[in-house]
Amino acid sequence: MLSALSNILKITELRQKIVFTLIMFAVFRLGTHIPVPGVNPSVIEQLFNSGNLFGLLDLFSGGALSKFSLFAMSITPYINASIIIQLLTVVVPTLEQWSKEGEEGHKKITKTTRYLTVVLAFLQAIGMSIGLKQAIINPSITSILIIAITLTAGTVFLMWIGEQITAHGVGNGISLIIFAGIVAALPQNLGTIYNYLQAGTISYFNVLFFAIIALAMIVFVIAIQQGQRRVPVSYAKRVVGRKTYGGQSTHIPLKVNQAGVIPIIFASSVLMFPATLAQFVQTPWIKTIADYFQWGTPFQSAVYALLILFFTYFYTAVTFKIPDLADNLKKYGGFIPGIRPGQATADYLDRIMTRITLAGAFFLAFIAILPTMIAGATHIEGIHFGGTALLIVVGVALDTMKQIESMVVMRHYEGFMK
Repeated sequence: MLSALSNILKITELRQKIVFTLIMFAVFRLGTHIPVPGVNPSVIEQLFNSGNLFGLLDLFSGGALSKFSLFAMSITPYINASIIIQLLTVVVPTLEQWSKEGEEGHKKITKTTRYLTVVLAFLQAIGMSIGLKQAIINPSITSILIIAITLTAGTVFLMWIGEQITAHGVGNGISLIIFAGIVAALPQNLGTIYNYLQAGTISYFNVLFFAIIALAMIVFVIAIQQGQRRVPVSYAKRVVGRKTYGGQSTHIPLKVNQAGVIPIIFASSVLMFPATLAQFVQTPWIKTIADYFQWGTPFQSAVYALLILFFTYFYTAVTFKIPDLADNLKKYGGFIPGIRPGQATADYLDRIMTRITLAGAFFLAFIAILPTMIAGATHIEGIHFGGTALLIVVGVALDTMKQIESMVVMRHYEGFMK
């Protein structure tokens, strides 16, 4: 372990990247403690203590939402903008053309995503300011606009930090910001468990059982995240002049969890809408609907799982274009042994993806309702570090480690992961 770390620290460029990433983390954590002007933090804290409606969003923001600080909205508007642009790429010809233009097209899409992030952030900030009007010291139009502009500026600054980490640090900056927010809540969660022990609400056996489940889930998530179906591909030999190309064999890695954590985010947004509406609109029929969708009830968990199954197939179909993959294979002389190129290859790959996506969808559904199951089994409640957060943390950690590993291998021919 020490030799592996020394290999990393010996590389000046990698060492500088890691230090830069840690500095950006420190700036992010500092921003979560800078309060938004004109807001009474005690009222916000009482609102969050009354229920766990915003618990998951607060977890992603690293506790900034419950403090209503500068980074209260976290990087969520950017994620929403990225998803919207990604989905629109399928139906808007201009975006589809940009996606095929390489680096220049990528820059145009990134620029469009930034503008959409600002618009979504400002609209979300206005909605939050109006919805939490009881926490504003002087709830005038001017105060609401100042708060909305401050929250929007915080999100834009976070977006800039994420891009700087991607360019000059290690790993994907946006993912690492979410990762840092989730990990930052770990000490508070451990403190909650300690308080439960001190109060006699739970026993040491409950804590041990919780730790065993958490460890097992980490192993399970890593196994599924790394799981893939390797479809063999062969390339025909081509003679161009005096050189021979092709003739080698490779494979197409089809991931079990192709959609990542996006289906859980989609399903959570849909299910949180009735509860969010009931939080601010005091109408009997809305409160009745919200009671049915109360987080953790059997009905809510069942609908949640079904929505995740649907969104997993939907997002996989939108982002993983099997016909384009089959056409590219045919164009470059590739074929799957025993399968004719073209439409037959597309049908074969679609059949495989349908089957492994089902396994990935059940995995995501299980991960999403896992916190409710753990709370019922161990009687440890109020811990938001559940399945969704675990999936994000493990995924980001694996991707970052792979990037560091590739940098180390480039210079030492031996990585740090054995």
